[in-house]
Amino acid sequence: MSKVAQLEEIIYKCQEGNSGAQTALYRLFSSRMYGVCLRYARDRAEAEDILQEGFVRVYTKIRQFEFKGSFEGWMRRIMVNTALEKFRKHDRLYPVEEMNVYESTEWVDDTVSSITAGDLLSIIQELPPRYRMVFNLFAIEGYSHLEIGEMMNISEGTSKSNLSRARMILQKRVTEDFETEKKISKKVL
Repeated sequence: MSKVAQLEEIIYKCQEGNSGAQTALYRLFSSRMYGVCLRYARDRAEAEDILQEGFVRVYTKIRQFEFKGSFEGWMRRIMVNTALEKFRKHDRLYPVEEMNVYESTEWVDDTVSSITAGDLLSIIQELPPRYRMVFNLFAIEGYSHLEIGEMMNISEGTSKSNLSRARMILQKRVTEDFETEKKISKKVL
């Protein structure tokens, strides 16, 4: 049996409420969906909460999946929406230091090559929640500013502004963190 046929069988059984199939579905997708949740969360514990809530929603809404398009994409959308709803409930907006601190940052191409995905994820998680949400929705998920505004109940202009500020903060952090590491390495050598 092909992987596609196996997944379809698991989905059909989940639609019937089969708990063994739900466990199989979780095992198949939990690590990938955890990665999605981690980008929206401020830490691993919050990502785990989003993942668990997201899977509960997947199980309750799985009858709505009509086998049109990617199941993984459908599930990913549920996880993102779960993260957005968690954000809206708490509507956390932390003040950011003066923006002029971020405006003078120089970007060094050599710095970019030394960053791992884990390093970048850690820096993204440190963004203020609203900036992190807008950054992920735009840069990772590919939503437009109009769509982001509707999802987050903010204006299109606010979405653009939040993305710009998130990018400045990320740029500054990456430059500071990795330029310092390079200077230390050069002194040691």
